Amino acid sequence: MFYRPEQGHGLPHNPFNAIVTPRPIAWVSSRDGKGVNNLAPYSFFNAVAYVPPQVMFASTSSKPDQDGTKDSIANIRETGVFCVNVVEYAMRDAMNASSQTLGKDVDEFAHAGVAAAECETIACARVANAPASLECRMTQIVTLAGEANFLVLGEVVGVHMRDDTLRDGRFDVTTFQPLSRLGYRDYAQVTDLFELARPDD
Repeated sequence: MFYRPEQGHGLPHNPFNAIVTPRPIAWVSSRDGKGVNNLAPYSFFNAVAYVPPQVMFASTSSKPDQDGTKDSIANIRETGVFCVNVVEYAMRDAMNASSQTLGKDVDEFAHAGVAAAECETIACARVANAPASLECRMTQIVTLAGEANFLVLGEVVGVHMRDDTLRDGRFDVTTFQPLSRLGYRDYAQVTDLFELARPDD
């Protein structure tokens, strides 16, 4: 099968986000200028550089009470900071609950029953018991083609790792089984690892 996106695919559901998988999930926490916390998951997410460490996530829709975007983007525009929290399998239901479209004055931490803690280097909340959290200062917000598509780039200025995730000096994902996004309504958890040595090693 071949299709041109502008002409449609003819399938019951869009296959694009099922093709680009698995994708890590950024559970992005932010805070508006009035002090209201926000927490929302984004699966267009990844790390993009080592030195300095940098991450990106993209928001691809809007809500009626924000001007052509979502709460996360509006908050980051206002404050210049955000935190990316890693989602473990055990927190899948809370993550899903935080994805509900709510008013901009609603705190998703409270709505989803997620404990919040203050970040160390930025004025923002983080998921208190997340396996890892990355405190970020926004470096760019890029407007992408299409309606309400925005790419957020940030420099990681603080890193939290839960103590039980460290084994033999490594951050061990098998200790918490990170959640990844597949297509449609599908998710996966990481349970098994294998190593490949690069030819130059």
